[in-house]
Amino acid sequence: KLPSLRYPRPCNRSLVGQAVIVAQQPRMFHIEVMEEPPVQELRRRYTQGQLDEHAMHADPMEQFAAWFKEACQASLDEPNAMSLATVSEEGQPSLRTVLLKGYGPQGFDFYTNLESQKGQQIHSHPQVSLLFPWIALERQVIVYGKASLLPRAEVEAYFATRPRESQVGAWASRQSQPVASREALEASFEEVRLRFENQLIPAPGFWGGYRVLPAKMEFWQGRAGRLHDRVSYQMSSEGPWQLQRLCP
Repeated sequence: KLPSLRYPRPCNRSLVGQAVIVAQQPRMFHIEVMEEPPVQELRRRYTQGQLDEHAMHADPMEQFAAWFKEACQASLDEPNAMSLATVSEEGQPSLRTVLLKGYGPQGFDFYTNLESQKGQQIHSHPQVSLLFPWIALERQVIVYGKASLLPRAEVEAYFATRPRESQVGAWASRQSQPVASREALEASFEEVRLRFENQLIPAPGFWGGYRVLPAKMEFWQGRAGRLHDRVSYQMSSEGPWQLQRLCP
């Protein structure tokens, strides 16, 4: 009798449920080809934690700092990755992932090409939203706020710390603009690399950073039965943040 293996990867539906013999030197295996589960059946039970609004920090940035530290300690892939939502002149939202490069009482910092789609949209409509999707911890943080340009001195200081190939890439890529081919993009990269060979690479004038000052923040913790914990911080005109629990 051949050893059995179950093969759960997406496959040709004509093979589903059939027995397949696969030769693998020096042994052979009996493999049962399994159909992938319907997408509506993909779910998990959230049990890792809970969120008590009475035990949370009064300041949402302090609460974020505590959660961000735990995300880093959990060795998540790129815990500083965040989705950034902007909106066009026509009211069409756009979404992309960027990297958080600084945070504190002043807000959340990231860097980008100022002539990119997001740069142009922020220039027209500075109201943005951020989402930190720490799925492995069954947590999310949502930030609602207004983006403003970082001081040029801070931009240049950060740019100097970037890997050299990233500095070259910032000059070589006119982000969000059409390019003839991958070869054309790589040729631009090589031209910039040679132009700045054996010298420091300055930050391009069209490259900069933004700081998102939060007006509202929400912390989300998955719970069983889809009775998730949602706690919102809203900036108050009187000064202190107003904290409240929201229905999931």
